[in-house]
Amino acid sequence: MNNAIKEPIDFDKLKWQFALKNSNIGIWDFDANLNRVFYSDESKKIIGFSTDEFGTNPNDWNDRVHPDDKQKYFKDFEDHLNGLNPFYENEHRILCKDNTYKWVLDKGKIIERDEQGKPKRIIGTHLDITQQKEDELAKVKSLKLIIKKNNKLENFAHIVTHNLKSHSANFENLLEFYDEAESDEEKKDFITHLKTVSQSLAKTIYNLNEIVSIQNNKSNEVQTLNLYEYINNSLILLEVEINKSNAIIINKVDPSIYIDFNPAYLESVFQNLLSNAIKYKHQDRNPHIIFNSTTTKDKNIITVQDNGLGIDMEKYGNEVFKLYRTFHYNENSEGVGLYLIKNHIETFDGTIELESKVNVGTTFIIKFPIKKNPVY
Repeated sequence: MNNAIKEPIDFDKLKWQFALKNSNIGIWDFDANLNRVFYSDESKKIIGFSTDEFGTNPNDWNDRVHPDDKQKYFKDFEDHLNGLNPFYENEHRILCKDNTYKWVLDKGKIIERDEQGKPKRIIGTHLDITQQKEDELAKVKSLKLIIKKNNKLENFAHIVTHNLKSHSANFENLLEFYDEAESDEEKKDFITHLKTVSQSLAKTIYNLNEIVSIQNNKSNEVQTLNLYEYINNSLILLEVEINKSNAIIINKVDPSIYIDFNPAYLESVFQNLLSNAIKYKHQDRNPHIIFNSTTTKDKNIITVQDNGLGIDMEKYGNEVFKLYRTFHYNENSEGVGLYLIKNHIETFDGTIELESKVNVGTTFIIKFPIKKNPVY
């Protein structure tokens, strides 16, 4: 017969142990005097370790915290130790046994201090929040995609109105010249120009249609385009404006440079750059515009230099590419062209910046990535 006295069963303790075990919440208990920490089975399980595989040294966990999260991880803990926060709380990524990372919500509180008031014992919890973080990231990604699509829709509307308005102005100018022509030979010449503008309009409409079809046909995202040829095409499209302003335009771009880009966007970029250089010409001189190029290891760089009115960069430098911002008194100024240019270029991972001096001129620097990087 066993006469040993049995300790009474602590049902409250069993209840909490059962609750913690089935909630997948890990427990850690840090002894500051011994610099040792107890990790519960649930804490170890979060990162893929069994009971006997994980140690009691605090650095066994600390060393596994993602490098990008460590600074805040240690700061949040120190802030609690120093009394700046009543609780310790931190979210960080932790390296698991299988070399993947999980997100963990780490909480704790000082429960015991020594005679000098220094922390002696701290207890806390670990909770796997990986799924929650992935859901948050998915929501952010979806929101960015929606914003991007809305921006594309808005940009498409601007392209249609802006580009077609340019063609309309060309037709209007040519028809005026046709009515003023004094000979059949002159009229015949203007008919030829009208046909050229008509062909350019047809091409623009085709390219605009391509933007729509691209959204539903990802295999046709981009085309490999020759920069030199697209600049020359823009010169043909704007031939009337160029002749009317006596502009001198030199295309020194390397004919061997190709980029992966959308045709309608690239047409819009060069058309707007040329139109602006002519529109904002200096009143004392004819426009002089030079296209040039250089190539680095990972970029094709195009410069467009003019001798126009220039922009006061100290005053307007941060607003140059904003929508509906104009910097000169011109009845045809709408503040759309530079906005479109920047948007088109950045859509395909390029960049654009400018250098400008009032009454001297402006130089645009466009950098196209050499690697192929579709965005749709």
